[in-house]
Amino acid sequence: MTAIGGDQLPSLHLSGVVLPEGEHRDVWVRGGRFTFEPVPGAETVSRSGWLVPGLVDAHCHVGIARGGGHVEDLAHARTQALAERAAGVLALRDCGSPVDTRALDDDPELPTIIRAGRHIARTRRYIPGLAVEIEPDDLVAQIRLQARRGDGWVKLVGDWIDRSVGDLAPEWPADALAAAIAAAHEEGARVTAHTFGTDALPGLIEAGIDCIEHGTGLTEELIGEMARRGTAVVPTLVNVENFPGFATAGEKKFPAYASTMRRLHAGSGAVVRAAFEAGVPVFAGTDAGGGIDHGVIADEIRALCDAGIPAEAALAAGSWRAREWLGLRGIEEGAQADVVVYDADPRADLDALQRPQRTILRGRVVG
Repeated sequence: MTAIGGDQLPSLHLSGVVLPEGEHRDVWVRGGRFTFEPVPGAETVSRSGWLVPGLVDAHCHVGIARGGGHVEDLAHARTQALAERAAGVLALRDCGSPVDTRALDDDPELPTIIRAGRHIARTRRYIPGLAVEIEPDDLVAQIRLQARRGDGWVKLVGDWIDRSVGDLAPEWPADALAAAIAAAHEEGARVTAHTFGTDALPGLIEAGIDCIEHGTGLTEELIGEMARRGTAVVPTLVNVENFPGFATAGEKKFPAYASTMRRLHAGSGAVVRAAFEAGVPVFAGTDAGGGIDHGVIADEIRALCDAGIPAEAALAAGSWRAREWLGLRGIEEGAQADVVVYDADPRADLDALQRPQRTILRGRVVG
């Protein structure tokens, strides 16, 4: 990722309470990687505090402008990624972008970006200009293409408003989903899907989907099946707070849709709590880009806690557990040095996440 060689990076020393273990330790950084062996001459950059593995926004969109559509240029996309980093986010799962942001990978100031390629949607069944719009016969070929363009993920639009029925409805038949998800797995990619409602979920889960985004339509039975399969959910609760506004905007033309969105909003916290209690892997993502500003991961972690997930588990969902899920390591020997230092224990005070004191990204002090 970084354009600076590991041998050119300064050696650093930090002292503090290392999470998730909760033990006070001295940690060194040499060549951009953690070590617990003392490094002579290392610069001490933190003498106290709580050392948290770099936060993760597990659902955002670098390259989608405020209100939808493409950003004007990569400079705008870079600004979005910097806003995430300022909030302590050192890794992003970009859940669909119409902009090729790979040129940003050479920028040592930016978080690691793990891409899902472009959204894949049915024709005229998603936000105009954002998705590759196709019909079911082309789904397998397109999912293979996006799997090769992404970083181990593919993003489907599982449901959206169907104007012919005036409400949310599934986009794909079950047989097309099964073939497409199997094809993605053959390509070495995991598949996730946008869903708000309930009707698309059985087909997606049965087809072997790896993750559900939003998931506001999950039922007790579906949650149980996800727990059995290990299917994850990223609830994006800060975006779900916009559902009443979506309902109001669409109510005149689509009253059934408006009613559905209000019902889904009302039950969203209970759904998250039930998923967590059932053992479904839950991760923190904001859906930043479009209608949500970048850099609000602390708000999402707080929202998970407010929904009924214990504070430490909510923090893990936006830090060490999310990193593990995405193939990234925490504060351990030989791992890439991504760490955020806080002045208070965020397990006891999630508001501390709003106040990162020191950020080290790939072995460099940034910000």
